[in-house]
Amino acid sequence: MKLETLAALNAERAARRPAILVTDTGSGEQRLVKAEDLAGDPLRAELSRQLRMGKSGMIEAAGKKLFLNVYAPTAKLVIVGAVHISQALAPLARALDYDVTVVDPRTAFASPERFPDVPLVAEWPDVALPPLNVDPYTAFVALTHDPKIDDPALLHAFERECFYIGALGSRKTHAKRAERLRAQGAGDSDIARIHAPIGLPIGAVSPSEIAVAIMAEITAQLRLPPKEKEEAA
Repeated sequence: MKLETLAALNAERAARRPAILVTDTGSGEQRLVKAEDLAGDPLRAELSRQLRMGKSGMIEAAGKKLFLNVYAPTAKLVIVGAVHISQALAPLARALDYDVTVVDPRTAFASPERFPDVPLVAEWPDVALPPLNVDPYTAFVALTHDPKIDDPALLHAFERECFYIGALGSRKTHAKRAERLRAQGAGDSDIARIHAPIGLPIGAVSPSEIAVAIMAEITAQLRLPPKEKEEAA
């Protein structure tokens, strides 16, 4: 790999931006495709598919064998609310290689005893969230049912372009939430990004089942192409 290519790749990785190194296995020629350039690349369909899967692999294009080295940031999951669902969701997400953080100012809930080996931030969202560097490779869920905690957290998630935003509550609860968020400056496009009721509709009842439904929906949002996402919803 040329030094300038390596430097460009390291810069993208440091900024948590995905990139793909395309290597012609016949000639050894390489080029780096950044996320911002993906839409205009002649291999955009193949590159997008590999990037969604987060896996490197060999493809054939125009009679050439190309190896695609995929460099995707480790996905994060920020859970707002140290509730029973979160106790099941956090270890499940960690098993799927997410970097998980639980945020809840209520220290009675956000305790190491309830969340062993999970980073906890027992602060209000305006203090807790900025240092977490929430970004487009972050899934964000609000589970407290408390507008004083969930609402400012969701507003923060809108600003950071999270790939998934979900919030606990019925459709009636969500309608009231939407009214509050609009009153605080959120637009209709922001509200539309919230998955609520949260999780795929699998008939989940227990906290553990709801956690499975949430992670399934997050996975679909991360891995599936747009059309298939709609079908899975």
